[in-house]
Amino acid sequence: MAHGHAWPPLLAYGLSLGTMNLAFYMALRTIPLGVAVALEFSGPLAVSAIASRRLSHFAWLALAVAGLLLLLPFHVTSASLDPEGVGFALAAGGCWALYIVCGQRAGAAHGVTASAWGLLIGSLVAVPIGIAFDGRHLFSPAVLPRGLAVAVLASALPYTLEMYGLRRLPARVFGTLMSLEPVIAAIAGLVFLHEHLTSVQWMAIGAVMIASLGTTAGAEPGPRAT
Repeated sequence: MAHGHAWPPLLAYGLSLGTMNLAFYMALRTIPLGVAVALEFSGPLAVSAIASRRLSHFAWLALAVAGLLLLLPFHVTSASLDPEGVGFALAAGGCWALYIVCGQRAGAAHGVTASAWGLLIGSLVAVPIGIAFDGRHLFSPAVLPRGLAVAVLASALPYTLEMYGLRRLPARVFGTLMSLEPVIAAIAGLVFLHEHLTSVQWMAIGAVMIASLGTTAGAEPGPRAT
């Protein structure tokens, strides 16, 4: 059992996790999956930028910012993104940044059980809001199995495996694998959700992914991510 001083990072980890998931799913209501993940990736890139000590890192960051700017709804066109959805995705990115920092500290203090505690704490954020908005339907027989599947496949399993990765993989390897998320999400959205992105949106997602790969490849070598 961890000492009392180890609980504040765990609490922050859980709250950031719950808020991140809530904001991300709110974003998915109005913007494509691949775009939402690319915008959410602003969080990890911000963490990388703050920790950067090399000029090359800021060059990669500039490429990522350029990609994100291409995704923002500055121009009113048929392909414009919903501003509210963009705002939720960027909010999820901010929570992702906190999740990374607090997750490493929580994992160091609590081990893999940090993911279970984090999900439990995070549920204290999401569940009351879900009940307040549509509580009657949340517990219907048609929704409960789907909710359980989402809880296991989209939260419990990936976050537990991610905690293993944070503790066992070198930071460079972990970051490189995470960098593939935007394009994988875009392909999944195309295949399973029939979401068709514009060429500019694909270019923007590619810029974010390449920037993240470049930042990770240029990171100082380290033994582990935690």
